[in-house]
Amino acid sequence: MKMKGAMPQIGQAAVSSPPVRIAKMILRVRGPCVCRRVAVPLLFVFFFIVFTKNRAKVRFFVCNVRAIAFFLQNKPIYQKNNYFCTNFHKMKKVFKVAGHDFAIIMPEGDRAWEEIQPYEPFVTEDNGNYVFTAELIDAMPDTADKQKVRTSCEALEAPRFDVYDWKGQWLFEGAPTFEAPVRFYLITDKAFTKAQFRMLGSTRFSFNSVIMLMFAFATERRNTLLMHSSVVVKEGKGYLFLGKSGTGKSTHSQLWLNNLEGCELLNDDNPVLRFEENGETRVYGSPWSGKTPCYRNLDYPVGAIVDLHQAKENKIQRMSIVKAYATMYMSSSGIRFLKELADGIHATTEKIVCSVPMYSLDCLPNAEAAYLCCKTVTQ
Repeated sequence: MKMKGAMPQIGQAAVSSPPVRIAKMILRVRGPCVCRRVAVPLLFVFFFIVFTKNRAKVRFFVCNVRAIAFFLQNKPIYQKNNYFCTNFHKMKKVFKVAGHDFAIIMPEGDRAWEEIQPYEPFVTEDNGNYVFTAELIDAMPDTADKQKVRTSCEALEAPRFDVYDWKGQWLFEGAPTFEAPVRFYLITDKAFTKAQFRMLGSTRFSFNSVIMLMFAFATERRNTLLMHSSVVVKEGKGYLFLGKSGTGKSTHSQLWLNNLEGCELLNDDNPVLRFEENGETRVYGSPWSGKTPCYRNLDYPVGAIVDLHQAKENKIQRMSIVKAYATMYMSSSGIRFLKELADGIHATTEKIVCSVPMYSLDCLPNAEAAYLCCKTVTQ
């Protein structure tokens, strides 16, 4: 039979596509093994039907070939390959904060990477030496047999962290307020070096909470404290302002910036203090700065630490070692119900209060408070 044109004639019926074209379509079924095992038998059946001159069978066969091709591309028949691809598409970034490297692992393209911008100034080379790794997972395992250890919450409007012991690991469940539903799960080994987490909305709160918790826990025994503080830099030294939420730490920092020359903000919520091997205490910027977008990868020697109190007049005095110790201890983040971690906080706090002057400032939110504080602590 001699064929002319693009559409071969088989009896009185016209085939919708030439046999060669359909053969190519069958061979395009993806998968290194499928082409040889499935495509060749399908081609044999196809040509058998074509040359039996049955139009209905040809159409039925073409439709089913397409369906089979779709099935083979999407059915989890390639479970091993899919598993490989899932791992391949996970992205890892390494960051250095206060001299400590940590790695974050999440699927490439996940919306959580949108929250990574404050961390970009802290990106560093991957040398494989991390204080911890944190990996985002798609689903939580069954933790029905968890045993509650405690709930950490200072006030109804403050974040809530429920701590559980689960299969030799720690399980944290976090919420933005005491009464809010759980927004993230964090599973970590007892040494706080490897963690997996799952977020349920509130990405910014969940992501930052997970990384901050892991950083605080992993560095507590490394002469490092994650502080709740605002930091201003003047003449090459950092000055920390402590106080309970709502006391006016950010306000006092702003008074320094607006009224005193040569001042700049290092961090407005969670800087890091580290007692160095040479006996110097340094303050580091961090990716966590509260409502003020100030994410600076810089560090300075600490000039002084000031505890703020709202008052009707401005008055400042130096603290005793005992009072300074208690103030520092309450202003740092970390786990205190675990002896080994609490011992780390105590040891670092002791070293810092013995090397850095600390003051108590009763103040009004005015320029005079900034002048008085600056004059006293920079002498």
